[in-house]
Amino acid sequence: MDPRALRKLWRHRGAMVGAALVLFVLALGAFGPYLAPHPPAQQFRGELLVDGLPVGPFEVEGFPLGADPLGRDLLSRLLHGARLSLSIALLATFIATVIGVSVGLISGYAGGFVDGLAMRFVDLILSLPFLLIAIVIQKSLDGAGIFFISVLLGVLSWTGLARITRAKTLQARSLEYVEAARALGYGELRILLRHVLPNIVGPALAIGTLMVANMILAESALSFLGFGLAPPAASWGSMLSESQSLMEWQPTLTLFPALLISATVFGFNLLGEGLRDAFDARL
Repeated sequence: MDPRALRKLWRHRGAMVGAALVLFVLALGAFGPYLAPHPPAQQFRGELLVDGLPVGPFEVEGFPLGADPLGRDLLSRLLHGARLSLSIALLATFIATVIGVSVGLISGYAGGFVDGLAMRFVDLILSLPFLLIAIVIQKSLDGAGIFFISVLLGVLSWTGLARITRAKTLQARSLEYVEAARALGYGELRILLRHVLPNIVGPALAIGTLMVANMILAESALSFLGFGLAPPAASWGSMLSESQSLMEWQPTLTLFPALLISATVFGFNLLGEGLRDAFDARL
């Protein structure tokens, strides 16, 4: 990675705030389930529910954030939900990045008919309503696992990165050292991987970081609409969906997962914008 880009990133205050938030959320996903005081699906109806309603924060000892309508510890579900939500977002981003970078590299480097065909396919994918297609596929295949949702989000989200990668590839393939490598008789694959791809890594990293935030929002939207992980899985989006009818009695059931989603999206957006500025040669 370019040392100048790293120095610019280090001096970018927004990126540092975003990095701190991202590290906090990643640590929550990595270690949260081990810190959870109870299993996320364990119900304590007799101990917690009062008059058929869930208890709020600090109303019962040992349950600092209260419990949901089924008597499940909210803190434990939030900690386990961090791993589920982040796993889906990161895996979906990885899938979208692999597809987008691959299509963009091949399209931009090959040019001609291949480039035109690839870009028309990108236009076709972009014309599809994202959430509607995701819901239709999810219901048609009746799948709601982490891997299924990650693949579903990934294969519908790579088009923007493909376009950016194509544009960078078109610039890189005309650089002098790429022309020199071609004149020396290097194979096209070697030129593509060793001389063109390094020019794509920085922008792809920045876009991929921003994409994680979008994946978290997409997974939350699917779960909120009832098309996410199947119960009793505790993703932040599914927790929002389950608590919406209880806003009047216990708003904290909605507030805490919403705050975590917002902080995570905010952190990845800040970090992604910082990475984009750091790798922008015009700044």
